[in-house]
Amino acid sequence: MTDMDAFRAEVAAWAAGGPGDTARELAARLHPRTAVLLEGRSDVAAVEALAGRAGRDLAAEGVCVLSMDGATNAARYARLLGPSGLGLRLTGLCDDAERAHYARGLAAAGADPDAFFVCVADLEDELIRALGIDRVGELVEAEGEGRALRTFLNQPAQRDRGPLPRLRRFLGTTSGRKIRYGRVLAEGLDPARVPAPLAGLLAFL
Repeated sequence: MTDMDAFRAEVAAWAAGGPGDTARELAARLHPRTAVLLEGRSDVAAVEALAGRAGRDLAAEGVCVLSMDGATNAARYARLLGPSGLGLRLTGLCDDAERAHYARGLAAAGADPDAFFVCVADLEDELIRALGIDRVGELVEAEGEGRALRTFLNQPAQRDRGPLPRLRRFLGTTSGRKIRYGRVLAEGLDPARVPAPLAGLLAFL
């Protein structure tokens, strides 16, 4: 576990009601400058994969990318990490439906309520649209899950859905798959077709 991983873990424990002493001690030693607030671990995987492909080491840059386990926790994380807490600059990604949670949370913590980037539906939707249905299918095949995808798509409940909703649903059907494909889809992107919310976030950091 890296120092930044340890800091992330301690922040999560602090947000869950812990005393936060170790998180504060690590912050004093690591001097992080920015916290990227994301809804889930699949978002973390995608952001870190895309940054790595661009040759960036976000942890070395003082950027802590972390999962809040849901947008409703934005206010709590913003309070602990933002101007009213550790004093980090805050940013992040959110789904359009969760925009209000982020805006209220950042504003209440004294941070810029507009310093985050919005996905139309969610990050998986953005990645699938940027890659295209056929390319996503190729990536799933390369991961050894082509047969699982074809079986899923042939289920009666899926036949009346469009291709994009079906792929989004497939990514969430097995524990850990969504996190895995957050990385796989981000690494498979054409650099010229990075979704606007992800491109904006990385440029902001």
